[in-house]
Amino acid sequence: MKGQFKKSRVMNALYAKAVADKEKALMALDLLENQAVGIGDHTADDFFADAEKSLQLLIDAEDKIECLKRHFSIEV
Repeated sequence: MKGQFKKSRVMNALYAKAVADKEKALMALDLLENQAVGIGDHTADDFFADAEKSLQLLIDAEDKIECLKRHFSIEV
């Protein structure tokens, strides 16, 4: 039920954190994909683990953003 809850500072803060996490994940994936030279002493396993971690952060952040929009009527 959209609009069931009153928008609050807590929900706004959760939304802002989710957006920041999304940007952090996109930045990390971009660095891993396009600027891997600057990463340093990563092995292939480290590189893949970092990419997987960043992808999961992106998925979680996007899920949180959609959930907050759906249930708390938070808009950009």
